[in-house]
Amino acid sequence: MKSNLLFWKITGVFTSLLVILGVTYIVVASWMAKRNFNAINEQLYGDIAPHLASSTHPLKDGKPDTAVTHDIIHSIMVINPSVEVYLLDTTGRIIDFVVPDRSVRIPRVDLHPIQQYISEQGRKYLTGDNPKNPQQKSIFSAAPIFDGPLLKGYVYAILASEKQSQIAAALNHNFFYSLGTVLFFCTLVGAFLVGVVIFYLITGSIRRMSAIVNRFKDGDHTARIEGDLGILATTFNEMADTIVDNMQQLSSMDKLRQELIANVSHDLRSPLAITQGYVETLMIKGNDITGIEKDRYLAIILNSLKKLSHLVGQLFEYSKLEANQIRPNKEPFLMTDLVSDMVQHYDIIARGKDVTLRLEAPRDLPPVLADIALVERAIQNLLDNALKFTPPKGKITITLLAKTKGVEIAIADTGTGIPLKDQPYIFERYKQFPAHELQNKEGMGLGLAIVKKIIELHHSVINIRSLPGSGTVFWFQLPTTA
Repeated sequence: MKSNLLFWKITGVFTSLLVILGVTYIVVASWMAKRNFNAINEQLYGDIAPHLASSTHPLKDGKPDTAVTHDIIHSIMVINPSVEVYLLDTTGRIIDFVVPDRSVRIPRVDLHPIQQYISEQGRKYLTGDNPKNPQQKSIFSAAPIFDGPLLKGYVYAILASEKQSQIAAALNHNFFYSLGTVLFFCTLVGAFLVGVVIFYLITGSIRRMSAIVNRFKDGDHTARIEGDLGILATTFNEMADTIVDNMQQLSSMDKLRQELIANVSHDLRSPLAITQGYVETLMIKGNDITGIEKDRYLAIILNSLKKLSHLVGQLFEYSKLEANQIRPNKEPFLMTDLVSDMVQHYDIIARGKDVTLRLEAPRDLPPVLADIALVERAIQNLLDNALKFTPPKGKITITLLAKTKGVEIAIADTGTGIPLKDQPYIFERYKQFPAHELQNKEGMGLGLAIVKKIIELHHSVINIRSLPGSGTVFWFQLPTTA
């Protein structure tokens, strides 16, 4: 039913359009035919007035010589009944005329078109006053009448009389009625044919599009619309590309989620297993265990619980960053002050591992605009990572530098380094490396993934430069308040 409605809408629109074009054609054709008819009359009978003025003496002593002129004019009117001849004085007043029915309604005519006609020698037709029909302008022929050098008046001949207009109107009515009837039926047939063709083309395209949409729905995600549907095809193809991209992202996220769960489960299992084992040992041995052994077991249990708590905290923190639940609260602060405080705190840990921790920063650094808590967290993760993989007698250096668009923070260590093939993946969620590559140390967990998310929240990037055995440098920039 909707398809038929579309068909009749299209057919109706084209029918209306063709009817409008038909009416316009009739009006334009009528106007052009009238102009052409007037031009033909002008060319055929335009020399009537000059002929009368030169071959006769229409005026004698300023008065019309009717004996001669009327006979000649009647002869002309027998040949061409549409001609009406008037004699005018120099002011345009009608002083004599030869017209059918003698029904002249105005005493004078406007001389301006007559004078223009004479000056242009009748090269193009003009219209002037019609004494029998003042409401209608008519084509004419005109010529001056001289008595010696003196202008005595004008011969003014109307070339399209009232009788001719009546006959032409009757004929035109019949003509345009017949033409309108023919155009009407031709319009209906044309509109029907055009409507059928367009309906076939549109419905054909819609059927093809429907088939492609069904293919896409059934799982063929490579299906795309090709054809002449323009914006509709482009919109569907863009939508399909977006859906496919989203599906790929969801698939990738699901895969990463599974890997994350597997890795987290593995790391959760270790401290839980250790804790469970030593608790069971304490329960089994009871009073048989010495105080020294009991303290050692409890220290191991506490260390495992700390690791477990740290891992759960990292996972919770990363999940909030991943879900965009954290928004940076940016404020101006001095990076030198923040990093100096952190160096004092981590210096004790570094000394315990026989690692040197040093800060290098100029005194005139401009303040940065950032979330101080998030930036502190990112630097903490980078320092934890550096301490984890820097051997005794090693060195960790934090460098602050003023750059064109902000302040650069770099953390360099003299640790084991990261192989080139692994560097593109170290910021992935819970990426870990083989134990032999990290000298049997723990993986990086979620620390670097959290750092990357925090730096991205500040519209910056975290960079790395590292070679195995030569240490690692991480650096990023924060915008200044200027």
